[in-house]
Amino acid sequence: MVENQRISTNRWWHKKKNWGLFIFLLFLLIARISKGSLYKDLYFFISKPFWPGQFQREVLTKSIEQEFLLRLDQLEKDNKRLREILSLQRLSDSETISATVISRKTGSWWRQIILNKGAKDGVEVGSFVVGPGGLLGRVNNTSLFTSSVTLLTSPESKVGIWIERIQSHGLLVGLGNDYPKVIFYDKDVDIEVGDFVVSSPASTLLPPNIPIGLIKSVDAELKGQKTANLFLIAKPQAIDWVQILKVKI
Repeated sequence: MVENQRISTNRWWHKKKNWGLFIFLLFLLIARISKGSLYKDLYFFISKPFWPGQFQREVLTKSIEQEFLLRLDQLEKDNKRLREILSLQRLSDSETISATVISRKTGSWWRQIILNKGAKDGVEVGSFVVGPGGLLGRVNNTSLFTSSVTLLTSPESKVGIWIERIQSHGLLVGLGNDYPKVIFYDKDVDIEVGDFVVSSPASTLLPPNIPIGLIKSVDAELKGQKTANLFLIAKPQAIDWVQILKVKI
């Protein structure tokens, strides 16, 4: 009797195993016929609780906003550079001489560049030189075929400047480093970091409103004199072509 019950139990166990195997094979067959769509749908429901929530959406939104701001900033820089180049192109051929930089000493104390145009091309000592970004310096020496330009960063350089926002004049003096000094005639001038600096409209040798740079930092007042450091827009270490402004007679 006990033996018959054991045989019956074993048969039931075998039946359950067979049913499990049958269901598994049936699932594989359906998955095969549906080309995996059943599996994907099943994965859809299983993974749903683990989908990105509100926090992940906020991170993604912030990333998109940052990308948009970076693209906008790049477009603004490109537009600014194009405007600067166009402002230089507005100078007529009768007012300028185009030249190429053939040598440069932008890291030394003297800080100068040498151009491939000289006396035979009409270049004169005292002529100012501009490039993409704005004013670079002034011609200090010429040969028949070349000319040397003292950069604004040279200790020998002194140029009158103008800040439109505060309607104030100043003097730009090179120090032998990358950031020339701006000296203001008025000690109470309300200068701020980021103020745009251009050539002085009071100059008789240099056209007014040529871009020069931005105020990088303002110094503490010393002996009643207000000074600031300037970040130059034109980069002589990277510029390959320039325009020489002919000396006005």
